[in-house]
Amino acid sequence: MSTAEALTPIPLGDLKCYEDALAAMEERLARALAHLKGKSAGLAPGQDLIDQHQLAVYDLAFFRAELSAARAVQNWAASQSGASAPFCQSLAGAVVADTLTQLRLRLGARALDYGFTREALEAPFSGLIDDALQRASDSEALERLGEALLARQGDLGPLELPEATRMMRDTFERFATDVVAPQAEAIHRQDLTIPDDIIEGLKALGCFGLSVPERFGGLLPDDREDTLGMIVATEALSKASLGAAGSLITRPEILARALLAGGTDAQKAHWLPRIAAGEPLVAISVTEPGTGSDVASVALRASRCEGGWRLNGAKTWCTFAGKAELILVLARTDPDPQAGHRGLSLFLVEKPSTTAHEFAHQSPGGGEMSGRAIPTLGYRGMHSFEMFYDDFFVPDSHVLGGEEGLGKGFYYQMRGFSGGRIQTAARATGLMQAAFEAALRYSQDRKVFGQSVADYGLSKVKLARMAMALQSARLLTLDVGKLLDAGEGQMEASLVKLYACRAAETVCREALQLHGGMGYAEETAVSRYFVDARVLSIFEGAEETLALKVVGRALLA
Repeated sequence: MSTAEALTPIPLGDLKCYEDALAAMEERLARALAHLKGKSAGLAPGQDLIDQHQLAVYDLAFFRAELSAARAVQNWAASQSGASAPFCQSLAGAVVADTLTQLRLRLGARALDYGFTREALEAPFSGLIDDALQRASDSEALERLGEALLARQGDLGPLELPEATRMMRDTFERFATDVVAPQAEAIHRQDLTIPDDIIEGLKALGCFGLSVPERFGGLLPDDREDTLGMIVATEALSKASLGAAGSLITRPEILARALLAGGTDAQKAHWLPRIAAGEPLVAISVTEPGTGSDVASVALRASRCEGGWRLNGAKTWCTFAGKAELILVLARTDPDPQAGHRGLSLFLVEKPSTTAHEFAHQSPGGGEMSGRAIPTLGYRGMHSFEMFYDDFFVPDSHVLGGEEGLGKGFYYQMRGFSGGRIQTAARATGLMQAAFEAALRYSQDRKVFGQSVADYGLSKVKLARMAMALQSARLLTLDVGKLLDAGEGQMEASLVKLYACRAAETVCREALQLHGGMGYAEETAVSRYFVDARVLSIFEGAEETLALKVVGRALLA
């Protein structure tokens, strides 16, 4: 089959069927949520609806994420014209068909849990709609999509980005290709700390000031958010290396947003210009050995003393703590256990930078802070540390928000995390792009049984499905970025993290599979992509916590 014959325009009737099918599934999801919400009337006092129906809420959160991703791809394809339109429409048709097929199966498997009979669930999809969905995702259609991808050398179609965003993307892509990518494998295999030339280069590009307003020396416009800029920069760096570049933006973003939300004028004036310049490098210390994603249960104690506070307790998974010179630490300032999240405050803790995997630092005011890097499967370069505080002194001036900030640390921290979740979706997209490109190259170069791996029908289908997941995650991430820039989309930032991080595991797994035995060898980059992808559904809010406590709760509100 020639390239010209690979894809033809989708019939208008089928395009209309995709829209009708998405609308029908939106209605079914709304009915399922309403049915589940109605069960609250049967709960005993003190029982929580989500805790009593965790599996249903978890599933519905993912249903919402997958449906939103399919809608993002469909809207994108509908806006295309010219030579790329048939490819974009075919990609969107495959995404919509595959998504709705999976949702129908999973809803139908427990239809009674969601208030349906199977017949009622399937009723809107009969006839022309079902025929169109089957044509979009049958084996021949997926093979043709794979052939088109090979002919296009992996080009997934145009993106509509503002010119300034496009320029930012191009700048970070050049740096990632020229500086980060050549060092990525050595950093991973030798478990190195991120080299200074990467950090200094990103300082020069203003990377650490992407979330700092211009009035404080950053790149963020004073009058609006620029989440899109953050997304494209993060994706470009993560494609080169998740651990050595893609996550460097996250910590200064979280700290900058927390400072902007609750810092005193003096703290903003002092710290924000320095953070924007990358002097100091920063880390965030929230998670504790016994709390995980349950931020409200933080137990590290902060006790008043003359001129400040003394920190006692342990933290874990404090990423970049060794190299950082400023750590944002969440601690309990109200010892009353009934205070819960209202008893937490944030502290700006200074320390010397080190590349060592283990360190100890004495506070000038007394007490010690120590850290030890946790060996991990992947995500190397940043290093995550176990942290211990033993009567470590922090002055009053370093309580975020001063006296007015006491007891408000949880809220300031959550403000910081909102950006971290959309950024994690962008990290996942960058990692998927790297894995997809590697699979595309290798499958064309590698010969098996007399022909290239890419010539086989199953390989074409695998490449098509990888492209579907990648482009769905990218488009949904950009859509949510636009919502955040408009002052909305807090729940959607968690929702897109759910989708993109799960998709990254699948795409990186298939990239490794297409490499065969070489994919399992550390000398190939896809082995790094595979282990790096696994962390995405855990950090910046574990998948289960986001699905139940953030997305699920918002959907049922």
